[in-house]
Amino acid sequence: MTMRTGPDWRLQDLSAADQKRVNDFQRQTPLHAHLDISLIEAGPDGVRARLPIAGNALNATGNLHGGAIATLVDVSAGTCAAIGSGFTPGEQTIVTADMHVRYLGRPKGDYVDAVSTVLRAGRTLIIIDCQVVDAEGHVVAVSDFSAMVVNVRQALKPDLVRDPTAPDL
Repeated sequence: MTMRTGPDWRLQDLSAADQKRVNDFQRQTPLHAHLDISLIEAGPDGVRARLPIAGNALNATGNLHGGAIATLVDVSAGTCAAIGSGFTPGEQTIVTADMHVRYLGRPKGDYVDAVSTVLRAGRTLIIIDCQVVDAEGHVVAVSDFSAMVVNVRQALKPDLVRDPTAPDL
């Protein structure tokens, strides 16, 4: 098991140009941009991604949508798997193989963070543990997640490809 000793970087510690580059990369996926998901920390010991609790992430009753939480988990855990796997960009990609999200409670505050760590990284399968915490640090969801390293696949819509070397996050 990987011990979490701290991120390789924290978004707030990066230069403005590097912060923009990280967020521009993350927003290449329209769904991530729509939900305003951003990476806060990333490194070999884990990844933290943030989802604001705002209009695009709410369900019809005004509560945080479970699908928005699952998307946040997919971003955080998928990024964690990409960092922890050693895949070869341009030749291979990372795809979600399995994800189970258990919803534990309703969040408080203005955002939720998904905090992911690698439990085991094999040549093909990467297992990730993820906890979703609210702004007060309460755990509102947990997930076990697995990703696979696969050869790059042809895009479903080749005319919409933004970066063919990026992992399928």
